[in-house]
Amino acid sequence: MAEISNGIARKRVLVFGASGTIGRATLRQLKSDGYDVTGVVRSASDRRDEASAARPSDAKLRFCDFANSDSVSKDVFRNESFDVVVSCLASRTGEKKDAYFVDYEANMQILRAAKSAGAEHMILVSAICVQKPRLAFQHAKLAFEKELIASGLTYSIVRPTAFFKSLSGQIERVKRGKPFLVFGDGTHTRCKPISDADLGRYISECITNPERHDRILPIGGPGPAISPREQGEMLFELLNMKPRFRYVPIALLTSFIHILGAMGKVFERAQAAAEYARIAHYYATESMLVFDDDRKVYCEAATPETGDDTLFEHYAKVLDTDH
Repeated sequence: MAEISNGIARKRVLVFGASGTIGRATLRQLKSDGYDVTGVVRSASDRRDEASAARPSDAKLRFCDFANSDSVSKDVFRNESFDVVVSCLASRTGEKKDAYFVDYEANMQILRAAKSAGAEHMILVSAICVQKPRLAFQHAKLAFEKELIASGLTYSIVRPTAFFKSLSGQIERVKRGKPFLVFGDGTHTRCKPISDADLGRYISECITNPERHDRILPIGGPGPAISPREQGEMLFELLNMKPRFRYVPIALLTSFIHILGAMGKVFERAQAAAEYARIAHYYATESMLVFDDDRKVYCEAATPETGDDTLFEHYAKVLDTDH
């Protein structure tokens, strides 16, 4: 299966979701580590230029339409052999229909095609929040995790904590002099943010590290764990501004969920809005750390760490680029 280059066997790796930030970082790392890598995006119209610009110049790219059940085999695998398949796919909205189509059904199409093509190992990027599932996308991810574990392939299920990108949405707001928004008092939840590059490196290492085979792997960036309020304080410090926070009551989100849920029985668009409110409520009340089920608490010490990149350094780079 592996390609021979200069007398050395190079494993062939497929990376699905190669147009996303994690997929692009994983593609770059795999190329750097010497693998024969092919990236896959959902369709030729799925930001072709962006995906091409972000990938290594010599990395191959293929397009897949998951709405066509034959596309994974026909357009991606093409009767070729691959050693490892990596899925960085994730629902873009979190809505039930989209979540089950992407997080479950699209991954099932990949799994079936991978087995037929003789792949040996599948690496799945899941999410640490599936430990306490209450949302549609969490249940979809768990359903596929179960299928992958039972598939007979070697599996590595990577459950990362919060991404830098997801914690950077208020940079422009703060720069404009507006307060940093937090739910509750801003200290109820914590996470160990992980950079795209550090996560891409961790995923690549899953191929050769036997301790990451047939395992569920929660992972965060370097500690300590930080709260939303501490994230805001970082920004204000970097901007040499006096900290200003706006505290949004969690009960307000709860009210939105009840109101939109009732409206959703009549209006389809309200159903989607209610799910967004449920997602916001979840992240406002649950930490992105390993959950100790015996003690019923999130545990910073039990949350593994990888890499060197910190959120503070990321904020500094973003602000320096803006200048």
